[in-house]
Amino acid sequence: MTGIAPEPGAVHRRAHGPQPPAHPAHGPPAPGPGGHDTLTDALDEALSTGLAQAVQATGAYGGVAYLRSPDRRALVLAKVAGLSVSLVDPWGRIPVHGAMPAAEAFRTGRIVFLADAGETVRRFPQLALGMPYAFASATAAVRCGDEACGAIVLLWPATPGQGLTGARRRRLRAACVRLGNVLAEIAGRGEPVEYDGPPTAAPLWTPVLSPIRVGLFDWNTETGAFAADDVLCELFGVPPADFDGRATTLADRVVSGGGREFREAARRAVDTGRVLAWRLQVEGEGGVRRLLELWGRVPDDSGPHLVGAVLDLGFGAAAAEAVERLRDGVFSLDPDGRITYANRNLQGMLGIRLEDVIGRTPWEAFPWLADPSYEDRYRAAMLSQQPGAFLARTPHDRWLAFSLYPDPYGVTGKVVPVGPPPGAPGGRGTEHDDRPAPPPTLPATPARLGAIYHVLQMAGALTEAVSVDEVCEVVADQILPAFGGQELAVYIVRDGRFHLVRQTGYPEGFLDPFEGVTTDAGLPGVDVLTHGVPIFFESVSDLTGAYPGIPVDEMSSWAFLPLIASDRPVGSCILGFGRRHVFSPEERSVLTALSGLIAQALERARLFDAESALARGLQHALLPHRLPDLPHLEVAARYLPGTQGMEIGGDWYDVIDTGNAVALVIGDVEGHSVAAAGIMGQLRSAVRAFSTGGKEPGQVVACTNRLLADLDPGLFASCCYIELDTRTGVCRIVRAGHPPPIVCGPDADAHVLDVAGGTLLGVDRSSDYPVTRVVLRPGSLLALYTDGLVEDAGDDIGNGIERLRASVARGHPPGGSRATVAVADLADRLVREAGRVTDRADDVALLLTRWTGQGERGGETRVDTGTATGTDDTGTDTETNAGADGEHRRPNEVENHGHAERPA
Repeated sequence: MTGIAPEPGAVHRRAHGPQPPAHPAHGPPAPGPGGHDTLTDALDEALSTGLAQAVQATGAYGGVAYLRSPDRRALVLAKVAGLSVSLVDPWGRIPVHGAMPAAEAFRTGRIVFLADAGETVRRFPQLALGMPYAFASATAAVRCGDEACGAIVLLWPATPGQGLTGARRRRLRAACVRLGNVLAEIAGRGEPVEYDGPPTAAPLWTPVLSPIRVGLFDWNTETGAFAADDVLCELFGVPPADFDGRATTLADRVVSGGGREFREAARRAVDTGRVLAWRLQVEGEGGVRRLLELWGRVPDDSGPHLVGAVLDLGFGAAAAEAVERLRDGVFSLDPDGRITYANRNLQGMLGIRLEDVIGRTPWEAFPWLADPSYEDRYRAAMLSQQPGAFLARTPHDRWLAFSLYPDPYGVTGKVVPVGPPPGAPGGRGTEHDDRPAPPPTLPATPARLGAIYHVLQMAGALTEAVSVDEVCEVVADQILPAFGGQELAVYIVRDGRFHLVRQTGYPEGFLDPFEGVTTDAGLPGVDVLTHGVPIFFESVSDLTGAYPGIPVDEMSSWAFLPLIASDRPVGSCILGFGRRHVFSPEERSVLTALSGLIAQALERARLFDAESALARGLQHALLPHRLPDLPHLEVAARYLPGTQGMEIGGDWYDVIDTGNAVALVIGDVEGHSVAAAGIMGQLRSAVRAFSTGGKEPGQVVACTNRLLADLDPGLFASCCYIELDTRTGVCRIVRAGHPPPIVCGPDADAHVLDVAGGTLLGVDRSSDYPVTRVVLRPGSLLALYTDGLVEDAGDDIGNGIERLRASVARGHPPGGSRATVAVADLADRLVREAGRVTDRADDVALLLTRWTGQGERGGETRVDTGTATGTDDTGTDTETNAGADGEHRRPNEVENHGHAERPA
């Protein structure tokens, strides 16, 4: 935590919204470390060199490099070249599965090219929301061996209607390959190629008009002996081999004053002990005149010796002098927007001294330029690399025209006085303002670079957040960097009391005693909700003056925002600032509007959470709590909820003892809602009723299909139904739009069953469902699963099924019947692998069944699908019985593993 120390004698407690009555405090914790990781030297050098080479090779004006985060969930901005870090900081962390160019290139391995702002809006609206400027970009993945480990993004001026040239594409890929090879070498040494810290700048090779050369000398001012290096001789136009070691030889090259200027420099050095910036104009070969600058000093106890250097200023001094002669104001900004130079005319025009504004941005140095629209012109110029212009009005009613001329190394600006624009209030225009300057006041804190775009991006992100946790995460990630805050607390009102749902920047457990404060407490966090008006405190004295005795911490300024949605109180949001923060009118307006967006999102999320809790309870109630104990079978079932949205779905499974056989069922109702969970319960009950009622497998699925179609819930479902004769190992399988089962024999020869299938349930009530007959060998394992276990974004589902088949084979080693715990362990391992995917949209159901048989039998698993043509009017299946081998009964102890929802 950061901030000022409390005033002497002040109560040292935390200032926030809901609080209990004052209690003794023990002081705030000491500020902790920043907690940011840093790039190792090897990674820093590799990224800086690789990014700079990519920029230079492709003719880009700038670029950025991303590395994957340690948890593999995000791409983290690591290096920035040719741009201000603050310009791209809002995109410092991108979800790997997010809708951004870097994420898409990382996932797919393809180069993502955007020619201009229009194409960016169409393909990546979230990026365009924060960077609505005319520029072109190309993004490519960086691969370390067989996997992507980062991405490079390069920028050019916009090229509407044009694609990425072949030369640039090849050079970008080559640069990524070179960087990937270096990163792979680093990884091979055991150093992780990942990052989770702030971005840093990668220097580009800056072109110069002419190099600055330095010559060294030792001059005996009494004897005139002059020792000079080769560079100094060349600066004076004397070949080093011909120099006779006399000062007069060099003095002859001085255009004006000759030896007098040399003697004057020596006299000054003897009198003062040094000579600084003594300028000489010399004539070199071909009559070319060169401006030199002499610097030297007389060392102690060295006698009449002047040692020092002569600098060749090149064209720099001439350029600066030329700019100083202009009547216009001229200034220069570095890539971060900081002032590096202002000529004398601009200093006089604005009434400033260069030393007072050097190193500051214009919107920091001049409060009247703190409007975000002026800063936006600078951002537009830097990102588009196109000139820009705007008008601004000074506090003395003078209108000035600013012109901006960017390149990758900064911005040159020109300022001229102009008359007021049409319709504007009267201004002084071009005449000089001789009125005394007003007394200095504390300037309003300007909007941070890109703050308005942080807010826009947060508004877009709030539309995607569905739960209270997700809403609070968006608020914390966006609002603090946008406005420069250090602390955030979000409270919601429930049953007349305030409850903390999110805090950032507070010591762990510090807010626990403040939980449950009532809505009649006299505290700012309560008052803003009661009156519906935000409160801003710009100093500790403002806060303690309005609320005497209120606990405060080391924060210096606060914003208390009411969260009200449709006239309904939702809660309050508190921002704390470590340094004094003056809230401008624009900032207050943005924060007030933002509080409304947060309130609406929280209210929507609270309703969603309530519905989600109801649906989860319904789903858990409808899934079987335990599975039946059946002879000759080992069964394990697992369920894993999705990680997106409501975290519930319509996946279900069941094991049903029909009397003559066992029915193994798995299904999936589309959607993630209470309706999906309800339909799932109805289908499970229907299948159980039809199967225990003596219907054949084809009839069970056909009748369930007709039932769902008659209910007409607007949802469809898939299903796989297997009737297994535990005496013979004969299976009759019906599939309705569901992934095929996997069978693994006792010798671990796992394969996907080629099972005939019908349409999804509920699509057509007259659909036929063919039956496939399979004969298992003792010790064989059947795997039924839902698509959530095998689906992967951007990959074919067939590849996912193949990965599952291989996992089943590895987890079912040869050797016939094994202990039941092996089936449970395999089920745990399979869902654990799925649980590692933290951004999984669908839920997962898995049902594993091993048939132990009644004796050892040879042969292969037999599948007969040739005559499984469907059902007749009564739903009776037609099939060819392939027969079964002889049987030898062998008793088997079965420990059944029922439903268990396990987090990964």
